[in-house]
Amino acid sequence: MDLASIRIITHDVDRLARFYESVTGAAAERPAPVFAEFRTTTGTLAIASTVTVDMLGSHAPRPAANSSVIIEFLVVDVDAEFARLRDALEDIVLEPATMPWGNRSTLFRDPDGNLVNLFSRPAD
Repeated sequence: MDLASIRIITHDVDRLARFYESVTGAAAERPAPVFAEFRTTTGTLAIASTVTVDMLGSHAPRPAANSSVIIEFLVVDVDAEFARLRDALEDIVLEPATMPWGNRSTLFRDPDGNLVNLFSRPAD
């Protein structure tokens, strides 16, 4: 079994897609107005409108209600990425810091409040 993607359900696909375009430096693939995705060699971050889950009724995910998942991107230089993004970030949770396990990380929230971690692993 392979993890294929993580999908964020949102009220505003365009706004969230623009945010992740800024974070990743890549244009979102937009197969439909209600859906965007960012494909990497290790997985896909998908962004979808609430209409894509309407058929789930009361069991549908609620946008902007996440408080347990962190979306993580492995980067080469956390400090450089943070400097590039800093002015565009509205909610910085952790400026670049070295974690007790050696990773270098910065954490911030996307416009829907989802926690995002840019991290690099320690050099061998």
